[in-house]
Amino acid sequence: MSESSGPAHRPSAVAGPWSVPVLFRERRPRVVVKADLLPALSVALTLTVFSFPIGLLWSRLAPPERVRIISADGTQGALELESWHRFDDLAVFGFLTLGFGVVVGVVTWLLRERRGPVVFLAAVLGVALASALAMWIGVRMANGHYTITTPPALGSVIELAPRLESWWVLLTGPLGVSVTYSLLATWNGRDDLGRRLG
Repeated sequence: MSESSGPAHRPSAVAGPWSVPVLFRERRPRVVVKADLLPALSVALTLTVFSFPIGLLWSRLAPPERVRIISADGTQGALELESWHRFDDLAVFGFLTLGFGVVVGVVTWLLRERRGPVVFLAAVLGVALASALAMWIGVRMANGHYTITTPPALGSVIELAPRLESWWVLLTGPLGVSVTYSLLATWNGRDDLGRRLG
């Protein structure tokens, strides 16, 4: 009677990962810089054009702060809850630039042959510059819209022009571009971000 009645022990047919030589490695697409510089500059400069409509829209949407004249020399007294409009002015501007950044992120992504970090950075810088110009333009438009031409009477209520008291609000536009473009790039999942049209 044989010691083993089962099939003979055979070596495993599955080879380890080190047994198959890799002759040709897949080439990863490199970041295109030189060819994208001129389109990136065009994107950044084009975005600055939108600073005027954003500033104009903010100067009309942002609520003014109403105050009462409490003395003959023009001293102003705050009305209840009116000081909250100082935050409202920042919030309106922040939402405008955030929405602008999201739209720019989507439109920039649709430039399929130029997808990559160069045009992405140009979009971020262009939105940041457009937001800064929109702040400058919007504040001056609001000041002109709420100009007081005659000295107010004692006890009268006047409206002060909207104002932006923090430069941190300028981060909302670039944030919108960054988040939108990053989500689209992650969703795409290709090494070249789909630049090749084939």
